[in-house]
Amino acid sequence: MDNPLSLLSAMITPAVLISACGTLIMSTSMRLARIVDRVRDLSSQIEELFIGDSTDFAEQRRAEVERQLSVHARRGKIIQNALTGFYISLGLLVAATVSIGFTAIIQQAAWLPAVLGILGTISLFYGSVLLIAETRLALRSVNSEMQFTLHLRDLYRQRSDDNNLP
Repeated sequence: MDNPLSLLSAMITPAVLISACGTLIMSTSMRLARIVDRVRDLSSQIEELFIGDSTDFAEQRRAEVERQLSVHARRGKIIQNALTGFYISLGLLVAATVSIGFTAIIQQAAWLPAVLGILGTISLFYGSVLLIAETRLALRSVNSEMQFTLHLRDLYRQRSDDNNLP
């Protein structure tokens, strides 16, 4: 590139995607932190369920907590893969930006920024698709947890009705 201004504007294009990567990394890291917090809470619950014998419907509660732990393990793995994709994308897009500067010096490497940019964008897309999958899994998990809570309500009602029979 002969014009320094066109070189600078070409370097700005990947910078927008770098900013998007940073935002996705931050929000995905927060999602991972929430999963970790939830797993710690479930771990405490399951410990209490195995220690205490006086809990109502303990077996059903244990099964539900174990199911939730399993779902959160899957969610954590998906989030880990999404973060990996975002970090790879970030690295590739930074490399694309740097390589744009090198193309001003080494004309034979003019193809390199485009390849790095495309690979970075594909990795960004991959991480985004994983976030969609994780969001769907999270929603299914919340719905299942609500159904279990309603099931417990019904069990309490049934027991209360049985106790009130003459």
